[in-house]
Amino acid sequence: MKAEQKLYETDPEFMERFEHFAYEEVVKEEGQILDEKTRYLAILATLLGCQGLDVFKATLPEALDAGLSPVMIKETVYQAVDYLGIGRMYPFLGAVNEVLEERGVQLPLEGQATTTMENRLEKGAALQLEMFGEGMRDAWKKGHINRWLAANCFGDYYTRTGLDLAQREMITFCFLAAQGGCEPQLTSHAKGNMNMGNDAAFLTKVVSQCLPYIGYPRSLNAIACINKAAEN
Repeated sequence: MKAEQKLYETDPEFMERFEHFAYEEVVKEEGQILDEKTRYLAILATLLGCQGLDVFKATLPEALDAGLSPVMIKETVYQAVDYLGIGRMYPFLGAVNEVLEERGVQLPLEGQATTTMENRLEKGAALQLEMFGEGMRDAWKKGHINRWLAANCFGDYYTRTGLDLAQREMITFCFLAAQGGCEPQLTSHAKGNMNMGNDAAFLTKVVSQCLPYIGYPRSLNAIACINKAAEN
């Protein structure tokens, strides 16, 4: 994100310290560096999670310039509906559409769905089992919300192309870490990330790069969840 020029005029001391920290110190911290595409994907998901709409809008052009495709960004926003709800996701979808249209991107984008209304539950349940292990076998049978989780969250969204499963688990981790109050789910998805190859060191890098956007309390909570998941 490039801050509005006005802030350099009204809050120069703050901007000097914030920009040095967020765009120099954090980005270049030894042992915590992510490639640009991954860093921006994590930041966009984090801004969705913490409802940082203005910063999200300012960051979108940079994310596109860094190599994130319109499909990747759209898929991130779509998946957020499962973890944030439509009430919190909706303004971000509008922001993405606005930026893409300004850049001459033809909407709608090519479809990424791989399931049908008839097989979404079956495919979603199979994906849960693949990602989280035997403990998820037949979990969808334990109640209607569990059934919705399998069919809707996993069958409708995780099965889509545009992002791979490791990327989808990473953005889910970011949604949960950024909104706070979801530590049980955050620990579960930290473990899911590890099952998909996103190890504890990688997740710590993600938290580190997103800390300027969500602050220290939620970042420290996320690190604690990573450590707890790594113990199991």
